[in-house]
Amino acid sequence: MSDTPRTVIVTGAARGIGASAARRLSRDGHAIGIIDLDADACQAVVDEIVAEGGTAQGFAADVSDEASVKAAVDAIALAMGPPLVLVNNAGILRDNLLFKMTVDDWDAVMGVHLRGAFLMSRAAQRHMIEARWGRIVNLSSTSALGNRGQANYAAAKAGMQGFTKTLAIELGKFGVTANAVAPGFIETDMTRATAERLKVSFEDFLTHTAS
Repeated sequence: MSDTPRTVIVTGAARGIGASAARRLSRDGHAIGIIDLDADACQAVVDEIVAEGGTAQGFAADVSDEASVKAAVDAIALAMGPPLVLVNNAGILRDNLLFKMTVDDWDAVMGVHLRGAFLMSRAAQRHMIEARWGRIVNLSSTSALGNRGQANYAAAKAGMQGFTKTLAIELGKFGVTANAVAPGFIETDMTRATAERLKVSFEDFLTHTAS
């Protein structure tokens, strides 16, 4: 990424991977627009970045909702300058075996991961194209290759890779790059919540995941 300070949007950045990405990008000198469902939930990360001399603001948005995404991106552009870097990190888990997985489980995961990345990218790309420079980073996962109990999540993360390649093809001529990163298991509040939902200890959950 260029050393020139930019306005960056990180979705799902109130905690976990998103919060870590926001902190890291702030240390590189960028202004960070932190998006999560609840703006108040972003405040701890905002305060931490500001205390370290950085610039950050929190914004509420449901990334699966078109109007909410447009409002948030417009607000960030107005308050912080045109967003030229987007990190599509927002995600949820609704793990279950296929025969137990509900339609709501499927739709919720697809909505946040894939629909969310689509809506955020579509809203932000116009600023990048105007500037003839932009960076989109999408969070995929090693689960894209398939993982027991994650038909919805695996499909969404595999879809994220195809989506990313298409963004690169369409936007590259405007100076906009698109890349996906695919982490393995990372200990976050979200993975802890999954263990609680499955009614197993987090230690047992870690052991099962690593096996």
